[in-house]
Amino acid sequence: MDFNNLPQLPYFWLFIIYSSVIIIQLFYYWGIFIRLAFHNYRPAIIEQWPEVSVVICARNEYENLKKNLPYILNQEYPVFEVVVVNHTSDDDSLYVLRNFQKEYPNLSIVNIEKDLNFFSGKKFPLSIGIKSAKHEIILLTDADCRPASAQWIKTMVSAYTHETSVVLGYSGFYETKGLGNIIQRFNAFHTALQYLSLAMAGMPYMGVGRNLSYKKSLFYQVNGFISHYSLESGDDDLFINQVATKSNTRCSLDSASFTFSSAKKNFREWIRQKRRHLTTGLHYKPWHKFVLGLYSLSQFLVFFFFIILLLLGFPWPLVVSMFILRLISQLVIYGNAMKKLQTGKLLLISPILEFIEMIVLHYVVLTNRFVKRKQWK
Repeated sequence: MDFNNLPQLPYFWLFIIYSSVIIIQLFYYWGIFIRLAFHNYRPAIIEQWPEVSVVICARNEYENLKKNLPYILNQEYPVFEVVVVNHTSDDDSLYVLRNFQKEYPNLSIVNIEKDLNFFSGKKFPLSIGIKSAKHEIILLTDADCRPASAQWIKTMVSAYTHETSVVLGYSGFYETKGLGNIIQRFNAFHTALQYLSLAMAGMPYMGVGRNLSYKKSLFYQVNGFISHYSLESGDDDLFINQVATKSNTRCSLDSASFTFSSAKKNFREWIRQKRRHLTTGLHYKPWHKFVLGLYSLSQFLVFFFFIILLLLGFPWPLVVSMFILRLISQLVIYGNAMKKLQTGKLLLISPILEFIEMIVLHYVVLTNRFVKRKQWK
């Protein structure tokens, strides 16, 4: 092939665009995601462990509370309390909580019998739980989550320094059989790769309520969730988007600080969950939306132009070599990041999962406006 004649080839300008989006993707991999993939985590040295309040909101979570709460109540930490907000449950949640309270005096129960609708979704009970907490350090998780170790509180707290007000943690899904489980585990990893890497790059934009910590004074400083109280979701990501900064936010990457829960058994339930999350993302700060949007758009355009150029008969060695360059970069970054986040079994099929996830999420975005929202259970 005569490379000197390439400018005269049909559709060469499409290859230029294709090359540009490949370069953008490489920037995200080697400029941003590398921070998580090759990060050598060093927890802060804690001279005196601060008292901690673990806050959990539960609604009809009898089985999950029965299974998971002992793993939180038996944490190896000097002084901590566990505040469980039982929000208008009509199962035996209150019964199991009172039984636990007999054995664990550090368990505090906040029972809400009527939904006052001050906030949409989870925000009202969570606000009550935080205000009921005795200690400055708040650590959040969900009733269906289980800490990876008895050192969960300690490793999350060890990320705090004198300047820190927010600590972002990782929460994944247990491995089970089925394509739905595989896609959800990959999505949890891919989401964490983005929010943890960007936080380490000085641009924290979200956290997940299944494993998140911040100071109670920070919550009061911004009047809690008042700025986005009308939205059903956002008790975790929108709050962090509002309060987190380069200087006050750190990430906990110690595997002992992770939490895990079961993925949605019904794939439709996961789709509904993603609809809520993606709708919430529309309320992020403009710069955050630009950075995330550029990543998502360039990811889509890589596949789009790859297929178009091959169909149009553009010299395949150039098209494929650019795609392979991105693929190798992706596998290197994914491989190291997956080891840190304990999802390494997905590496070999990650390019396929990326394509499936991309199609599903773009479908959700395009159809979101036509779907009626459901309230938090």
